[in-house]
Amino acid sequence: MARPLIGRTVRRLRLERSLTQQALATRLGISASYLNLIEHDQRAVTASLLIKLTEVLGVELAALSGTAERQLESGLREVLSDPMLGLEDVPEQEVTTLAASAPNAARAVLALYRAWRVAREDASGIALPTGRRILLPTEEARDFFHDRANHFPALEDAAESIGNELGSRPAEMNHAIAERLRRDHGLTVLVGPLEGALRRHDAAARVLHLSESLPRESRGFQMAFTLMLLEAREAVDAAIAGAEPSTPEAGQLIRIGLLNYAAAALLMPYAPYLAAARELRHDIEALAARFGVSFEQAAQRLSTMQRDGARGVPFFFLRVDPAGNVGKRFSAAGFPFARFGGSCPRWVVHEAFATPGRIRVQVARLPDGATFLTIAQTVQGRAAHWGEPPPVHVVAMGCDLTRAPELVYADGLDLEAAAVGIGLSCRLCDRADCRSRAFPPLEHRLVLNPAEEGAAPYRFEAASGGRGR
Repeated sequence: MARPLIGRTVRRLRLERSLTQQALATRLGISASYLNLIEHDQRAVTASLLIKLTEVLGVELAALSGTAERQLESGLREVLSDPMLGLEDVPEQEVTTLAASAPNAARAVLALYRAWRVAREDASGIALPTGRRILLPTEEARDFFHDRANHFPALEDAAESIGNELGSRPAEMNHAIAERLRRDHGLTVLVGPLEGALRRHDAAARVLHLSESLPRESRGFQMAFTLMLLEAREAVDAAIAGAEPSTPEAGQLIRIGLLNYAAAALLMPYAPYLAAARELRHDIEALAARFGVSFEQAAQRLSTMQRDGARGVPFFFLRVDPAGNVGKRFSAAGFPFARFGGSCPRWVVHEAFATPGRIRVQVARLPDGATFLTIAQTVQGRAAHWGEPPPVHVVAMGCDLTRAPELVYADGLDLEAAAVGIGLSCRLCDRADCRSRAFPPLEHRLVLNPAEEGAAPYRFEAASGGRGR
């Protein structure tokens, strides 16, 4: 716990439990004044007090890492750097103070900013030929999963119960699921040509059509999805309860995402998968082979291993297309994804497109010193017909560098010497010597000299106090 300061986290957890400083201090066996200093990061926390904090607050040690607070601060910095807001002099201390002392207000700022961006884009003329405006609920769905650390105990329990009834090893799971669909739901699974779809459930005819273009592991996943659609509705309803999606589209996206989660939990049961991950040292290809799933499915499942009392390595996960668009994004590792713009071009996620099918590994260090071991590899779908380029994405995941020795991908690396400096995004990064920079940083003034051309695309001077322009 040396690097992250936990005072803000302790304060948040205390307030969530409606405890006064005096009440929590009494339970911890310390004075209220000492607790106040801890909450303001003016006193270090001993190992024994750290353990007592987890017991009194009813959380695991990982919950004190400050991930939620850092994510909130990162989002605020990004929002306040938008030049369209016309803000001047927003010191770093104000951002930190807002996130720490008024987290609900800070989250409201982020929500208002997202709504404003949608309204701004909508008003600027993003419309279909019919004149209907396009509203994309994807960010709302991503936030739903992110806010819950991409872990849903009710779905894990439902999948585990069904899996125990199936009683099949991974190699026979596809057959067992198909047989249960036939026996319990009267569904026949047919694989063949399927125009414009990969899966089609014809409830009237009691047929589940799967496209012949799907590889075996994807057929298994589609059958698992259908089975959970039929048998895990109550668990899905429980997981989505209280979310109150703003639109029906956002609600459907969340529901489909939860069913995908449940299908993955059925194919890769929590306890066996966690045990295999530790045994194989998180070798994703080996995990995919053992459980009969794809590389992407195996990687994404690793990002959900956050069960209380049986946590795995906290991973972040994302899927990116060649244009840099993020289709999936989950973070249990506290990696501060850029929410409203592109990511750093120096990040291995983008380099992986140059070496299709090869796993790329990078030790990525952010400007604040946070360092992550990142793994990235391309995954390629099948083209709809000859002549059409196949869809290609990069699947990437990573963890805090302190957990790197638990991954086979760290073997042979000098974890300190191999670190590559990256930024959150070009507009928020103040690395002066970056030759890959696409935009100047918003917090600094440009230095323009016609008599000299620098090695980096932009030169700038440090801003004094708050934000420079």
